[in-house]
Amino acid sequence: MLKNTFFLLLASSFLLLSCDYKEKEKSLTDREKQLLEKEKIFAKKESEYQSLLKMRDSIYAKKDSVVIAAWPEEISGPWNGKVICTESNCSDYAIGDQRTDIWEFDNDSTQPITKIINNNNLVRLYTGKFENNEIRLSFKTDSTAKKNVEMNVLLNDISDNKIKGTRTITSDGCTAKFSVELVRSTK
Repeated sequence: MLKNTFFLLLASSFLLLSCDYKEKEKSLTDREKQLLEKEKIFAKKESEYQSLLKMRDSIYAKKDSVVIAAWPEEISGPWNGKVICTESNCSDYAIGDQRTDIWEFDNDSTQPITKIINNNNLVRLYTGKFENNEIRLSFKTDSTAKKNVEMNVLLNDISDNKIKGTRTITSDGCTAKFSVELVRSTK
């Protein structure tokens, strides 16, 4: 009888221990899954980090090699401008309307710009470029503006003291065209 009791006791403790092993095994499996998931997340972050490092290095490399465009010396500076409306289907512009402003060809830290100044107030700021003996200026309102306006200027008749061309304004479905004549400012 003592043998049977001992055997029963041994079998029941073995069963209890084996149940405990199953729980521990399940716990270890769950921890392994969590660890694998964390490793995947870390690998993704490591990949993003390496990508950002490459992008940063390419930006630094480009920054060192970028040459900022500028207006040629014969164009740079202030010009007296006269703009006359020649065509219009816009209510804001009538054919024959005239405007005189100062057009200042300048550069900011990244590109050539042209400032339109009237009565010492900045009226407009165009971004520009000079290619093939033509000056191209552009302005566009941002998406938050009440009125969608796009202005393009093409100045393609360039001499020492005079520049001529056209300006086109497109605004909410209407178009107005202007002749532009700039004379070198003597100031």
